[in-house]
Amino acid sequence: MGKRLIHQRRGSGRPQYRTPSHRHTDDVRQPRIEDGSGTVVDIVHAPGRSSPLAVVDFDGDKDYVIAAEGMSVGQTISVGSDRIAVGNVLALSSIPEGTLVHNVEKIPGDGGIFVKAAGTSAQVISRGAVVVLQMPSGEMREFHPNCRASVGIVAGHGRPDKPFAKSGKKFHAYRSKAKAYFKVSGVCMNAVDHPHGGGSHRHVGKPSTKSRNAWPGQKVGRLAPKKRKGRKSRR
Repeated sequence: MGKRLIHQRRGSGRPQYRTPSHRHTDDVRQPRIEDGSGTVVDIVHAPGRSSPLAVVDFDGDKDYVIAAEGMSVGQTISVGSDRIAVGNVLALSSIPEGTLVHNVEKIPGDGGIFVKAAGTSAQVISRGAVVVLQMPSGEMREFHPNCRASVGIVAGHGRPDKPFAKSGKKFHAYRSKAKAYFKVSGVCMNAVDHPHGGGSHRHVGKPSTKSRNAWPGQKVGRLAPKKRKGRKSRR
């Protein structure tokens, strides 16, 4: 009997394919306060994230924020002020054009969901009824002026430069993100282990398109396109 496919094993919910939630530091959002200041007391590593986190003390209430490049212990971070400095949190309407920002909110008050990976930043292009940012991908995106963002570039931009050196290091790195690192191509397996396996050839050797109604053990390769009857309406 052959082994089960990766997507079959992942669906069973075993620990191998689950992220270790007890190791994650925090669901990092913008500070809960609307106006005030805090002091950076520590910069810590966060498993499952590409960037480090800064522990900020807001008058006895400690919170995690994404560390910006150049941030240091003892630095004062302001929230809601008009002062442009690394790590400060401001509304997009108060940030001048050309400033690099990160951890941008999609809707005012959601805590920030854009530009949070190490070494990334967005640039303020224009302000008005909407604020236009150039995202790390190059896309121009419009935001509400009351959406908040942090000033600066996310720290940890040199992370990919350091080699893993051995396979086990990458295994644990992927483990924190609930990803399976070791993958074997289906055409490299035996016929009993995978629908694409078998034969003395690298290519599949038969049509790889499968029906959308196929059971999970058959659903490998490309899925059949959705059937649409009639002409597509132009609205």
